[in-house]
Amino acid sequence: MARLFLLIALVASWQGIAGAAAQNYPTRPVRFILPFGPASGADIAARLFADRLAARWGKAVTIENRPGGDGLVAIGAFTGANDDHTLLWCPAGTFVVHPYEHAKLPYDAERDLLPVASVSKIVLAVSTSAALKAASVAEIVALARAQPGKLNAAAANGNSDFLLFGFLRSEGLQVAKVPYRDIMQAPNDLAEGRIDLLATSLAVVQPHMQAGRIKVLAVTSRQRAPSAPDVPTVAEAGYPALQLDSPIGLFGPRGMALELRERIADELRAVVEPVMTARIEATGQIVAIRGPTEFAAEIQELRAKLAATAKTLGITPSQ
Repeated sequence: MARLFLLIALVASWQGIAGAAAQNYPTRPVRFILPFGPASGADIAARLFADRLAARWGKAVTIENRPGGDGLVAIGAFTGANDDHTLLWCPAGTFVVHPYEHAKLPYDAERDLLPVASVSKIVLAVSTSAALKAASVAEIVALARAQPGKLNAAAANGNSDFLLFGFLRSEGLQVAKVPYRDIMQAPNDLAEGRIDLLATSLAVVQPHMQAGRIKVLAVTSRQRAPSAPDVPTVAEAGYPALQLDSPIGLFGPRGMALELRERIADELRAVVEPVMTARIEATGQIVAIRGPTEFAAEIQELRAKLAATAKTLGITPSQ
């Protein structure tokens, strides 16, 4: 019995220490590591939050851009730090597709990338050339079905690639895949008519859409994008199989206490304001802050969606 009381006392003491640590966070400068370069939508959002958190905390919050290696460079820098004041600001889609794309990974996502908070959703768009006679997803499907093998398509690596080509396969459509080393070249090729269909982030194609050079047929998110309110969702267009929400947010290192992660999520909510939200939404994102438990559920939903799509494409995870 004495041992039981001692164990209860130790657990209570540990919980008290963990709670105090969460309340006192941060005790020194905080660093956000990103798998993208400066001026990307994720970078803009991260810097806006970093500035406001720094003012609230009285501690510096810095951004470290570590692009390259399909996100592995940033993830490696983050896991190597193993520090609760070094957080990863990253789309869940960056790493959810890794088991399908890499034979061996230097990290375990469920162990090493603990969800802290989702901050926004990246809006993915399905677009076509303005010169192509298709004004909707249904029309592009009909065109591809009427002319097997004539159309071609491209997609950003990861979510967009799985989603588009899984959909085309499930519809029995013969559309040639155009590979890109740099997907940022694809919107211009789409505008010039060198490719017929493109799936990538709305932010990438938005300037061409506004110039009337391409048509964004639909967005894959559950809700319309604030920066393109006239563009329907894929569900509204009649193709719910193309629906995919791509959450982006903060991750903490292995062993990071749930209480601390919840505290940071609360701090993110506390600094959101309308002007900041508008600036982020202008980059093709939808601001939606959710805590660690909800973020984990979003990630699991994304995993399930990509697993089903991979099965359609005949792709099996390497691990």
